Amino acid sequence: MPIAYHRFRVLFVTLGVLAGTAHAAAAPAAAAARPNILFIFSDDHAPHAIGAYGSRINATPNIDRLAREGMLFRRSFCTNSLCGPSRAVILTGKHNHLNGFRTNGDTFDGSQQTFPKLLQQAGYQTAMLGKWHLVSAPSGFDFWEVLYGQGPYYNPPIWTAEGRKETVGYTTEIITDTALEWLRSKRDPEKPFLLMFQHKAPHRNWEPGPKYLDLYDDIEIPEPPTLFDDWSNRTSACKTQTMTIAEHLTPNDLKLTEPRGLTPEQLALWNAAYGPKNAAFRSANLTGKDLVRWKYQRYIKDYLRCIAALDDNIGRVLAYLDESGLAKNTIVVYASDQGFYLGDHGWFDKRWMYEESLAMPLIVRWPGVAKPGSVDRHLVQNLDYAQTFLDAAGVEAPTDMQGRSLVPLLRGETPNDWRQSIYYHYYEFPGPHSVQRHYGARTLRHKLIRYYTIDEWELFDLEKDPDELRSVYDDPAYADIRRDLLAETRRLQTLYDDTEPEVSNSEATQRRLRRRARNVDPQQVFAAASPADAKATDFDPTAKPLLAGAWCTPNTPDGVVAAQGGESFGWSLYVEGGKPRFAVRNEGVLVTLAASTALAPGERIHLAGAITSRGRLEILVGARQVAEGPGLLISQKPADGLTIGDDRGSRVATYAGPSQFDGKLEDIRIYEGLVSPQTFAAWLRE
Repeated sequence: MPIAYHRFRVLFVTLGVLAGTAHAAAAPAAAAARPNILFIFSDDHAPHAIGAYGSRINATPNIDRLAREGMLFRRSFCTNSLCGPSRAVILTGKHNHLNGFRTNGDTFDGSQQTFPKLLQQAGYQTAMLGKWHLVSAPSGFDFWEVLYGQGPYYNPPIWTAEGRKETVGYTTEIITDTALEWLRSKRDPEKPFLLMFQHKAPHRNWEPGPKYLDLYDDIEIPEPPTLFDDWSNRTSACKTQTMTIAEHLTPNDLKLTEPRGLTPEQLALWNAAYGPKNAAFRSANLTGKDLVRWKYQRYIKDYLRCIAALDDNIGRVLAYLDESGLAKNTIVVYASDQGFYLGDHGWFDKRWMYEESLAMPLIVRWPGVAKPGSVDRHLVQNLDYAQTFLDAAGVEAPTDMQGRSLVPLLRGETPNDWRQSIYYHYYEFPGPHSVQRHYGARTLRHKLIRYYTIDEWELFDLEKDPDELRSVYDDPAYADIRRDLLAETRRLQTLYDDTEPEVSNSEATQRRLRRRARNVDPQQVFAAASPADAKATDFDPTAKPLLAGAWCTPNTPDGVVAAQGGESFGWSLYVEGGKPRFAVRNEGVLVTLAASTALAPGERIHLAGAITSRGRLEILVGARQVAEGPGLLISQKPADGLTIGDDRGSRVATYAGPSQFDGKLEDIRIYEGLVSPQTFAAWLRE
């Protein structure tokens, strides 16, 4: 046989997710003494669009009130500037390579340990309302009502534990109404509570509520000084991104097309607000920088209108806390999942380790603990939130959480051993906006970034160059700083157990993967009697040989037998034009192996595809190898799950015909690792 075989034992396992081990919470303090926790979370709210952070472009009186009555964190940063990954870090207190949610295409493993579960075990009543954005159902909450995915700005369908609920209205107000209803009538007054009150706003595509459609019409919003940045003196990745105000805002973003899903009354208000302005724009025939400036004004005003609604609705909840008497024993936290580009560097969106998207707002009002109007300048991250909430509630944090409690800082203390640097890692490439993968370290003054898929580095002196317009990585004057920052980055990777951060298709990486693949021990096999039985969600082909196949009776010349993953990482065994094919993707690179002989329609045959321990691809029909060629080992667990008889969602291969298999599939098996000749032969006989 052509595959490199080893003897092994086959372990048949239940397909599904194994439950994690819960941490035993410490005995809680008396309920009356434990504070309530109200976590107000928005999406894509940049600190420089908050009055308390010195905004030049808008006012946020209710968020500013929290800063006057509590503590504002000046050096608050994320670990990965992306919506879902930031939320996963906050829930688990672990970096994304450990909590499993690296990109927005991932699915959160709800069986793992989270701080709401630990608070729940310690006697807190827990609720999650608004934007969840982690794909799997919320867990660890006594009550939850969340948006499906991103959710629309108007009339959002709501995902509840009982099923789908339809609503009519503006999403920011609907989420607030639900929060107020829970506080008034659904919480248990005998228990302390955790309420995670999470908004969609001001996420793209920035649709203002009915009350805010004309806000800012009579003023010109100041432009950022870097609106026309040419990205010189920095990484080449800056010139391949797709997030510019000039080129990448869509007509839908710019409100040049009518939105869908609005009621007739809502649409009439929208047309009254945007119709005349759009007609004036079209007649102006703007070009060049004038067109960019118009796009900036349209974008930023809509963004700020969404924030105005957000701030007003935060005010509604703060007013209820005052009226009900809850304010005096409730910690109120305002944060957003990361920063955002408000035309800075000519961009919108986030993702980069540059300051505008790395920085995230964090304001904490804790009566009797956080001094009103205080400002903290320590380096803090969303990694710290879980341990902070547990500490505030008197619950011992698990030792495997990676952050630090902010409670000493909130008390005004200065721990001698507080961190002097933070670690960052962004993964979603290829993906929306085409920002290259990168990791790095930031200290109080300097920042080192490595774009590892293109082997480029940046180093910034944030004191001399706060806008990060010139990398000094190759400047001899910074040689010592560069050396120290590189050592600090490696130290942080060891500290946070990011042991293989440089995932790529480079020959060096593939050599490392091959070394790991050769040492694979006895493996697992996922088997299914029918396509409906194949529901493996934790199957992980990372750095492993793989053998996938089934007994097939095709009725048509096209269709997928089995696939896992999508456009970044994965594999697919399929038939196209009657000929078997096996495809592998790694880091977005697609390698496809095709057999030269077509299968006969209606004939029952055994079809299999393999990735060998050297990363080569093979196709087998029965006991015969029909194709063999170069391939790739997969360096990261694919985000999309295993599918049988189709390749749904993000697709691994480029299929010329239908991807749905038309015919019969039997005895479907996917082996991790090396398969013995005896096992393979037995599969053919069965």
